[in-house]
Amino acid sequence: MTYLKTTPTRDGFFGSYGGAMLPPPLEPHFAEIRKAYDRISKSADFIRELRYIRTHFQGRPTPVSYLRNLSELCGGAQIYAKREDLNHTGAHKLNHCMGEGLLARFMGKTKLMAETGAGQHGVALATAAAYFGMECEIHMGEIDIAKEAPNVTRMKLLGAEVVPVGFGGRSLKEAVDSCFQSYIAQADHALFAIGSVVGPHPFPMMVRDFQHVVGVEAREQFLDMTGELPDMVAACVGGGSNAMGIFSGFLEDDVALYGVEPAGTSSNLGDHAASIAFGEDGDIHGFRTIVLKDANGEPAPVHTVASGLDYPGVGPEHAHLHRTGRVTYTTANDTEALNAFFELSRREGIIPALESAHAVAFAMREARANPGKSILVNMSGRGDKDIDYVTETFGFGEAL
Repeated sequence: MTYLKTTPTRDGFFGSYGGAMLPPPLEPHFAEIRKAYDRISKSADFIRELRYIRTHFQGRPTPVSYLRNLSELCGGAQIYAKREDLNHTGAHKLNHCMGEGLLARFMGKTKLMAETGAGQHGVALATAAAYFGMECEIHMGEIDIAKEAPNVTRMKLLGAEVVPVGFGGRSLKEAVDSCFQSYIAQADHALFAIGSVVGPHPFPMMVRDFQHVVGVEAREQFLDMTGELPDMVAACVGGGSNAMGIFSGFLEDDVALYGVEPAGTSSNLGDHAASIAFGEDGDIHGFRTIVLKDANGEPAPVHTVASGLDYPGVGPEHAHLHRTGRVTYTTANDTEALNAFFELSRREGIIPALESAHAVAFAMREARANPGKSILVNMSGRGDKDIDYVTETFGFGEAL
């Protein structure tokens, strides 16, 4: 694909977004990462081993499922799901974590570090660290630790050190801040395996490249199932790794692409995490993108029922695709996502992650208005991690 080969630029810009704005102590370490990735990403040995891992450890390819019952409920477009919830560890995150683990081994690193929100990236990285025989350190906000207790347990069982983050909003942004501070002192022997298509170059490009397998598989599978491409492809967007993964398979096709941001409980600042819908250009965590800002121009507090989406910025490639008009970005609120969570569980036997439920909510809403069309949703993760929080907070959906 021409787009993927030419975007981003050599210095990491997607149009006017991206780049690498780093404190001087980190500049040589990120230069080392860029050089190593440039070298191994085209290496036959690296590609062969990554393909082996995907097949024999992760269980890829994950299938595409036709959601017949949900489609009948909505009474319009036919809804399909790319089942990343069936990827080992239960989400798309392992796709880039195993790649980052391979990169770390090539660079001679002995430790993997990361932030996590919903915990799926933390679980995936802890899994990669165990597989490659490395130490693992995961930073997680105290609010998310309470909401996503099953994933905290999984990380610890896998041998990771989970570092609670208790300052600021005590969620994903602060987990990133905390991990960066810890990484500065350990960069000689550790790799900060950033968990989405965010951060300084080369991570937005690198994570997209590792997630590209989702789009490649989905495109081929949908053609095989139906004889044509989907009319619409939808994915939830926080940082946006799962969305870039599936979008990358369709960017040069005549397919409408939709990124679904979390609208939370209202459009008031602090009640949502919809960066593209309500944000403006700005810098965060070493890159330029669209950011939600407070009255002082600082990254604003955010809210969403889905811990993995509670970030006040978006991946720079998403900002670029929004500005160019190639992808349409919309929202789903907490109530819509919870309703989709319960409906998909009861009608299809698939309990989705709350993050993925935002994309399902979009598909349910749009299906009614698009009879005769097809919608492919990226089911980015399964909801095992969310069931305690959902049932304790919202019951079993009776009040929705």
